[in-house]
Amino acid sequence: MTPKAILAPVFVQVLLTFGLLLWTGRVRFAAARAGQVKLKDVSLAERSWPVPVQQVSNAFDNQFQLPVLFYVVTALALATAQADTLFVGLAWLFVLTRLVHAGIYATSNVVIRRFQAFLAGAVVLMAMWLVFAGRILLA
Repeated sequence: MTPKAILAPVFVQVLLTFGLLLWTGRVRFAAARAGQVKLKDVSLAERSWPVPVQQVSNAFDNQFQLPVLFYVVTALALATAQADTLFVGLAWLFVLTRLVHAGIYATSNVVIRRFQAFLAGAVVLMAMWLVFAGRILLA
């Protein structure tokens, strides 16, 4: 498997994170400009932002939870030449679940659907780690 193929899902995950960062900034500035929040009220607490702003911000913050383990396993699989078609397929599936999760979180925020997307991603990520660890430890 080529580095390009292995890293492509990583690039999409990074793009999602930067996209959510920009979206967070845009909705925060808009809320402040519209007078929906006073800056002194949000200088130390996220809870003072209007709900739609919190949703986008939380979706951004969530990209620093499970995806951290995704970045690590992908880098390790690349460095040890353990990333094959199965691994890359799982990586794409993980990123797809993150896109769905972020989309739900930042828009409708239907908690059961958001949880389902999160759980699916967590299961896929666990599978990635099990495949990787198995190949390393059983080789």
